[in-house]
Amino acid sequence: MNITQEKINDLNAIIKVSIAPEDYTEKVDKTIKDQAKKATIPGFRKGMVPAAHIKKMYGRSILVEEINKMLSDALNNYLSENKVEILGQPLPKMDDTKEFKWDFTDAFEFEYEIGLAPAVEVNISDADQFKAYQVKADEETLASRIKNIRKSYGKMTNPEVSAEEDVLYAELAELSADGSVFEGGINHTGSIRLDQVTDEAVKSTLIGLKKDDVLQLDLQKAFNNNENIIAKLLDITEEAAKEMKSTFQVTVKNVNRLEEADLNQEFFDKIFGEGVVTDEAGFTAKITEEIEGMFKQDADRKLQNDMYTKLTDEVKMELPDEFLRKWLKATNEKLTDEELNEGYEDFAKNLKWTLIENKIIKDNNIEIKYDEVFATAKERLAAQFRMYSPAPMPDDQLTQYTTTFLQEKDNANRIFEEVKALKVFNHIKSVATINEEEIAYNKFIEMN
Repeated sequence: MNITQEKINDLNAIIKVSIAPEDYTEKVDKTIKDQAKKATIPGFRKGMVPAAHIKKMYGRSILVEEINKMLSDALNNYLSENKVEILGQPLPKMDDTKEFKWDFTDAFEFEYEIGLAPAVEVNISDADQFKAYQVKADEETLASRIKNIRKSYGKMTNPEVSAEEDVLYAELAELSADGSVFEGGINHTGSIRLDQVTDEAVKSTLIGLKKDDVLQLDLQKAFNNNENIIAKLLDITEEAAKEMKSTFQVTVKNVNRLEEADLNQEFFDKIFGEGVVTDEAGFTAKITEEIEGMFKQDADRKLQNDMYTKLTDEVKMELPDEFLRKWLKATNEKLTDEELNEGYEDFAKNLKWTLIENKIIKDNNIEIKYDEVFATAKERLAAQFRMYSPAPMPDDQLTQYTTTFLQEKDNANRIFEEVKALKVFNHIKSVATINEEEIAYNKFIEMN
């Protein structure tokens, strides 16, 4: 077997693989003999099928399979042994002038196009400046979070008259164009959450209602055409909800209100553990710490995005664009030319960042260890659970969740890439100049 590389330019090359009969004959013969021992064919005892019979029946397909295996192994070994850094995967170069007989005497020659990774130089110093925001909880955000927590531990009551954030338990009957109840139409009892009603004029008609009150309601207007909310309310499909144009007669069956939990010791102990918080000031401080911890992740993401943008803009490199476009089309059969043109710029930018990342990791001997991947996954899961309750999950239970989570290959790869990116960003922070600035959360949101 002979493998050669012909460079077209700094970013493109052709790899030629030549395979002579002596390269494949022994492997093909062995495969034929192995199949003969296993084959079950009428007229022959199992294990006694002549190899010549197998060759006659399946020889060509066996030869094709063996050649494909040899090609794959040869390409991978060649690229690895010669340290050829490529982008994408090799693409077979089609040549309609070549025709193989596949008769066990052929000498094969295959050509593959490859896109070569460009040389990358990444120079970061203290002259590179970035801003790191310390995001603080503003009064409105803090009050909203406290209210949500108190409600999640609160109790349900049934006031006589509905208010802005109540839930109306009501019968909804579809109406005909003349305003009468549509016979055979939708008739369903469900819960109308007033906090989901986006139209203020409609919401005003739902405030001040009592049990047995009746009114007409345009659901599409009330919920701003949100088919998900309408589908759940009427117990229909989202597709049907999207097409729904009818007005509904609403008959109030009950008014439900979720009262906020009292700020007492029982409430504090239930959330944070016995005796951890003993007064309202301590409770507010804990919630502030919790949400500012979440804000820190947002601030870190902004800093990372600023680094990503600066380096991908400033680090100059050329990519084998024509090859990459061809490779994307070859590996994504449903990708249209329009989708390729629209998405290629983002793809190329992300690829540039990957090359920058790899260069930083290589130049600075950065290692990614499993315990770091595990710790990051555990931290991410803990943050998800905190969204539902401030009370921390027991460590042994969280560890088990993390172990199960990382057994999924996609999850493990995603967290690995996250740790890899974080290590690169931390390296950049250690070299560049980072200017810190405090900012209220509501102002920080306006920047994004």
